[in-house]
Amino acid sequence: MEETLSKIKQEIALLPKEELANLGKSGKSLFIGIPKDTDYQESRIPLTPNSVESLINKGHRVVMEAGAGEGAFFADKDYLEVGADVVFSKEDVYKAEIIVKASPVHPAELRLLQAQQVIFAPILLPKLTTAHLKSMMEKKVTALAFEYIKGEYDTYPFLRSMSEIAGNYAILTAAKYLSNEYGKGMLLGGITGHPPTKVVILGAGSVGEAAARAALGLGARVQVFDDNISRLMRLQNDLGRRIYTSVLDSGNLKDKLSRAHVVIGALKPVNGKTPCIVTEEMVAGMKEGSVIIDVSIDHGGCFATSRVTDHKDPIYKKHGVMHYCVPNMTSNVSRTASYALSNIVTPILKNMAEAGGIDSYIRSNAGFRHGAYLYKGALTKEFLAKKFDLKHTNLELLLSADF
Repeated sequence: MEETLSKIKQEIALLPKEELANLGKSGKSLFIGIPKDTDYQESRIPLTPNSVESLINKGHRVVMEAGAGEGAFFADKDYLEVGADVVFSKEDVYKAEIIVKASPVHPAELRLLQAQQVIFAPILLPKLTTAHLKSMMEKKVTALAFEYIKGEYDTYPFLRSMSEIAGNYAILTAAKYLSNEYGKGMLLGGITGHPPTKVVILGAGSVGEAAARAALGLGARVQVFDDNISRLMRLQNDLGRRIYTSVLDSGNLKDKLSRAHVVIGALKPVNGKTPCIVTEEMVAGMKEGSVIIDVSIDHGGCFATSRVTDHKDPIYKKHGVMHYCVPNMTSNVSRTASYALSNIVTPILKNMAEAGGIDSYIRSNAGFRHGAYLYKGALTKEFLAKKFDLKHTNLELLLSADF
């Protein structure tokens, strides 16, 4: 394979090059590394070939591990043709100044981290450990989580983009597990002369809205719970139709869960952790053969019976209820999800370069700064410090100290 890649590189070097538009040089040239994400059965890639080309045209260097894009059906040749350096060694990728990943840093990758490196990747809270954080802290890493970065109007662009995909895909997944293949042969939705299936959605945010649209489109009866009246009102308005909505009242919720065929967990995390509002007793009272899709599992999950699963073994039964708790469920639609990630990551990297690098950008952009949970080895998220019994340092104080 290495000989094949070398041959492709030679062929590309001999091809006539189209003249690139003069986009101008950035304030700081970045060295970006993209390792191949295989842990957690990850198939997405954070930068598509078009995005890599736009970064290279700005004077940045991008090094990628061979096969990094194959899960999203992008070939090494696609990246070589736009000027990326494709290498076989993960160690060579981790020599880059900035590492960008579609999945969390795996424990096996900790040894590859360089001192003062910047990590730009999601967090998987249920799998995070004290030893993991300490290892990154010892190397004085600056780490930013996709899901904590804020955009304009106090929004979370990564969460919103992935949430839209996850909400749609959650309904498709539920339909699969209701069918004969896994369940009792039910069609998610309704037919003439027979009552529609009942879908309960916990959370009226982006995931909940996307799931509601998909379920309503299939003919299901949708009920949405949230602890925020404004979100429920906005959801009604955005859907353009009246549906059943309710605050998170435990008695009412228990009753509706007992009648549901599908329950989607889509609550937003509070201080980094999803509130667990469905007790084991409530799950035990659900219909046998009903389906739980816990989209919030990456931050702890909404159900007392939830535990992290993966794409190889995505489901398990508890109290006769099918549970699907895969954190990176959007990886099953990897090409779409990769474009969504890339559309957000690319402008951030460009803005970072124009600002003069990570230190300047983290000081000047409050939304980007909000994504940092480690800054030069200091743990800056209080909820993580409490969870793992580690020292917390206020990021604003660190920046004012100018060290």
